[in-house]
Amino acid sequence: MEKITKDMIISDVINANPELVRTFFENGMMCIGCPASQGESIEQASAVHGIDADQLVAALNAAL
Repeated sequence: MEKITKDMIISDVINANPELVRTFFENGMMCIGCPASQGESIEQASAVHGIDADQLVAALNAAL
């Protein structure tokens, strides 16, 4: 997968890179299995959960 961006859908990122589930969890994004993650972007989910989307995306890219 190319560089992850905050407009990407969470489930798309996880389907392409299942190992990133741990990085989502480590950064406070615990809703990986929730139905909303099937259509929510990283930015949208971050806003709902009070997480800094830029920080999460940086961590995800570093983990790739």
